[in-house]
Amino acid sequence: MRLLLPLLLFLAACQAAGPEPEVTQVPADVAPTAWDVSPLLPGMDAPSLELTAADGSTWTLDSDRLDRPVIMTFYRGGWCPYCNRHLAALRNAESELQEMGFDVVFLSADRPEVLKPSLSDSTFNYTLVSDNDLEAARAFGIAYQVDQATIDRYEGTRMDLDEASGRSHYWLPAPATFVISTDGLVQFGYVNPNYRVRVSPEVVMAAARATADHEERLRET
Repeated sequence: MRLLLPLLLFLAACQAAGPEPEVTQVPADVAPTAWDVSPLLPGMDAPSLELTAADGSTWTLDSDRLDRPVIMTFYRGGWCPYCNRHLAALRNAESELQEMGFDVVFLSADRPEVLKPSLSDSTFNYTLVSDNDLEAARAFGIAYQVDQATIDRYEGTRMDLDEASGRSHYWLPAPATFVISTDGLVQFGYVNPNYRVRVSPEVVMAAARATADHEERLRET
C-alpha cells in the first residue's frame, strides 16, 4: 500500500498535466545553425526548381536544359540592410553579366508580394524570386534554423520573419552566390555563415568569366 499510493499520485499528476506538447521536427536538409550548412560544391549537379517570381509568374530552373548560364544569389530578405547593400553593389556588374549571356537571379526568403517593396532599391533588371519555403536554399544545402534568441531579438526590433516570409518555420538561407553552367553543373559557390560578409562584384565577375570559358569549351565539343 505504501508503494501504491505514491504511484497513484504520480499518475494523477500526469493526467492533470495533459499530453506533452508536440515538438516540431526540423527537416534533415535544414541545418541547426548557419555555421552547419553543407552547400553544393563546384562540379556538383545543380537541382531543378520551380518557384514564384516577384511579378507572380513561375520561375523555373531546369538544370537538364539550360539555355544560358545562371548566377543565383540567395539573400535573407529585404528587411536585411546587409542584403540591400550587397544587391546594390552587384548592380555594378549588371550590364556586363547580361552582355556575357548570364541570367542573374536573386532569391529571397520573403514572400512574392514583398520582394520589391521591401528593397531599398529595386530598379535593377535582375530577376527577383521568392524562396519562402526555402525549397531552393535546402536543395543548395544552405538553409538553416534561426535560433530562438535571434527570433526574440528580431521581434524586439519589430522585424517579423513570419510576416516577411508568410511562413512560420523560422528558416533562412546563409547568404550565398552560385554560378551554374548550361550543362547543369555548379561552377562557383560562395557561402558565408557570417551574414555581414558578402562576395564582392569583382569575385562574381571573375567566376562569370571562368564559366564563360567553360561554356566556350562546351560549344567546341
